[in-house]
Amino acid sequence: MKTFIQKRGLGFFVIAAILLWLKTYTAYLIEFKLGISNVLQHILLFVNPISSSLFFLGFALLFKKKWQPAAIIVIHFFMSFLLYANIVYYRFFNDFITLPTVMQAGTNGGQLGDSAFSLMRWTDMFYFLDTIILIVLAVRMKRQQQTSTATVPVQKTKSFRLVLVSSVLIFVVNLIAAEIDRPELLSRSFDRNYLVKYLGAYNFTVFDAIQNVKSNSQRALANSSDVTDVENYLKANSADPNPAYYGKAKGMNVITISLESLQNFVIDYKVNGKEVTPFLNSLAHDNKTFYFDNFFHQTGQGKTSDAEFMMDTGLFPLSQGSVFINKAQNTYQALPGILKKDQYTSAEFHGNTKTFWNRNEMFKSFGYDRFYDSEYYDMNEQDTKNYGLKDKPFFKESMPMLENLKQPFYSKFITLSNHFPFGMDEGDTDFEPGDFGDSVVDNYFQSAHYLDEAIEQFFNDLKKSGLYDNTVVIMYGDHYGISENHNEAMEKVTGEKIGDYENAQLMRVPLFIHVPGVKGGQIHKYSGEVDVAPTLLHLLGDDTKNYLMSGSDILSKNFKELVPFRNGDFVSKDYTKVGNNYYSNKTGEKIEPTEKASQENETVKKMLETSDKIVTEDLLRFYKPKGFTPIERNDYDYTKKVQDEKDSSSAKDESSSSSK
Repeated sequence: MKTFIQKRGLGFFVIAAILLWLKTYTAYLIEFKLGISNVLQHILLFVNPISSSLFFLGFALLFKKKWQPAAIIVIHFFMSFLLYANIVYYRFFNDFITLPTVMQAGTNGGQLGDSAFSLMRWTDMFYFLDTIILIVLAVRMKRQQQTSTATVPVQKTKSFRLVLVSSVLIFVVNLIAAEIDRPELLSRSFDRNYLVKYLGAYNFTVFDAIQNVKSNSQRALANSSDVTDVENYLKANSADPNPAYYGKAKGMNVITISLESLQNFVIDYKVNGKEVTPFLNSLAHDNKTFYFDNFFHQTGQGKTSDAEFMMDTGLFPLSQGSVFINKAQNTYQALPGILKKDQYTSAEFHGNTKTFWNRNEMFKSFGYDRFYDSEYYDMNEQDTKNYGLKDKPFFKESMPMLENLKQPFYSKFITLSNHFPFGMDEGDTDFEPGDFGDSVVDNYFQSAHYLDEAIEQFFNDLKKSGLYDNTVVIMYGDHYGISENHNEAMEKVTGEKIGDYENAQLMRVPLFIHVPGVKGGQIHKYSGEVDVAPTLLHLLGDDTKNYLMSGSDILSKNFKELVPFRNGDFVSKDYTKVGNNYYSNKTGEKIEPTEKASQENETVKKMLETSDKIVTEDLLRFYKPKGFTPIERNDYDYTKKVQDEKDSSSAKDESSSSSK
């Protein structure tokens, strides 16, 4: 090793890079639960520390030769410290450090600091052992150089260029392979676990910093005067409440259920003579529930998280990436925060990790009081699939937690089972898959039936608990389940040729709203996910003119039937626009745009631009609705220990109050 270091100009650098690479890979395997599910992911996990090790340590080669070992050691130590900080943070939060968490060190750091020593282990010395080895080697090199007259010429600029090019090439190959296994990895930014798994902990830190700088630059240029035009536009275009429904649900509990990937074509559809969704079909026809059959999803790249964003805020998601990832630190006036003035407790139930789609950060901005994630459920192998807990055990295990919530409550349930590729495990359901020549489409009907059974089970449990008669239940399909890639099989399902117009119509998802004591029925108005929050608020007796929302109350008599899609296309009562083409909803045929269709197109552009301005520039920090108490993110903590203490304290307070 001495000979290698002394006779090779890059010897010490190579040793440092190899040590950092192998240490990082070992940490991935031992400390983090990254969910490696195939050989390619394991190869990427092994390879991704190489590019960052070469890239960051390479900057030491720009120093003079005598200072290079010291520079390498310093950079190596800081990278080791970053890795170890993530390890300790992960042990407590099951999450990775981001720039916002560093900026909020007063909160997160304090929580972690209270248990810092208990989180550290004597074996953690391993993560700094290689740095100690490098120091020893550097000292010996120095002594050897002092006793030797031989010198090794080093061209530092040439060495740096060689290392830089090598690191970039490795990263590009790594990224291409990652995109093959997880398309749109960077644009959709699913989860920090995904980014670390595919790109590595160090590259994730760089990506996170870039995202935050980009976000903060947009925010920094905004000021309070920017709100005026937005406020005037939205209030001028809001829909007045319908007196027949306004306040009919005042004081009631609210349960919102996200029906994963459920499209509207399954309602009343039969496979082999059997209804795919018999329970949901019964709700669509019982006249006790509102069923909206021209309701469309409006999600972008954020998919489920985009749907959640719209349901809670009445604003559109971003055109690229997820609001939950890129704008979690913004100020919002979302339903959990709005309903606090009426003493509502808010909670989300989700059979997956709290970091998925960055929910644990976003919900702090929304003001969710509780977040029950996978830590609260029995995540055994038999009951888990795809992205978490199967729907039946999810609802069953959620009931005790729901019953213990202080009433009135606003709650949301995120189902997971009806997710691509839609196959079910043996014994989950006896419903036979379809026979349309496409396994994805065939399996879709089977998993949709399982979801329907899970919903029926949940409704039965609600009735047994006594909650049903005082609870508004809202159920919505979050986004499409079957993409255009399966149109050949879907043509057999629908019995018609599928083109651009038909694809747009297939973006319908079901929406059900059940209000105890209120007559329902089928609503044919063209509407979308952004309209649900204002509809609910009016049912609860809260006028949405107090808030900045892009959506409108669907039940209003002056509701405008116009559904913008995130890419600028739209569907209205009369027209459908796809790309540059317009279609008549009566005939499905392409038409030249009428004056009304052109006006609707301009309205769609304005609606999206206005919402984007609110979100990207964080304008709600300048807007104070009457009666609304701004959300303080530092007041919310979704770690299980803290939540359990709050639940226990609330139960004691309620018991004490009832005894009096």
